[in-house]
Amino acid sequence: MDAGRGEGVRRGIGGNHIGDDVGVPPSRTDEGDVTMRLAGARVLITGASSGIGAATARAMTEVGARVVLSGRDRERLEAVASETGGQALTCDLTTDVAGLAERAGTVDVLVCNAGTGWAGPFATMPDETVEHMVACNLTAPIRLTRSLLPAMIERGRGHLVFVASIAGAVGVRDEAVYAATKAGLLVFAESLRYELRGIGVSVVLPGVVDTPFFERRGAPYTRRWPVPIPAERVARAVVAAVEHGRPETYAPGWLRLPARLKGAVPGPFRALAGVFGRQ
Repeated sequence: MDAGRGEGVRRGIGGNHIGDDVGVPPSRTDEGDVTMRLAGARVLITGASSGIGAATARAMTEVGARVVLSGRDRERLEAVASETGGQALTCDLTTDVAGLAERAGTVDVLVCNAGTGWAGPFATMPDETVEHMVACNLTAPIRLTRSLLPAMIERGRGHLVFVASIAGAVGVRDEAVYAATKAGLLVFAESLRYELRGIGVSVVLPGVVDTPFFERRGAPYTRRWPVPIPAERVARAVVAAVEHGRPETYAPGWLRLPARLKGAVPGPFRALAGVFGRQ
């Protein structure tokens, strides 16, 4: 870890304590990353009406967190809220980030999970689809973070979690804009780590997950490998990222290998990825 970043986190923790909502002081790992006990914490989860977001709501509730759930599908969102004892806030993040932040109130942990996809050659991608995807996957998380972060800094506690994708780390054929938005989240999170003291910043990078995502993007997942993992596995990774102060988590863990391979030998990696991408 960068020495300046680690020192900044240590100074921030030394002067701040978690307040009434959580009831315990923050701590840090040996590398200086901020950890937080989730029992009693107030957690805002976007994209919580199904898939990873709904699974994360359940996982957070299991460890004693209080969840605030955001999504566009009112019926599904309220069903998840009823199951978890959470608060449902129907919202379209592409148009009403400020309204969501105001209604959510005090937030100890923000999980930016909402996202949309589209598959096909970039040259055929409609302009309006490009704009909507960038607005939902990248602009909305940035703006929501901007709305909630000052209060976290003032209270001296908080954690930001961004659900990105392995696509953002390595690029994926026929998903150019989706991959670009997720890469943007990775760099946004990394940059925040250099700025913040006492506030945790985590990124979770799933691979293929068994959720309605592929059906909604209009292109079902048809490859035999890799096999989709359950959304609950990603949800557990989100919880662990906060509780153990993990800045970057791959789900499943072996996805770290292609990300490292791309950095070490980009030429051979691109050749392999090109072959795999056509399958």
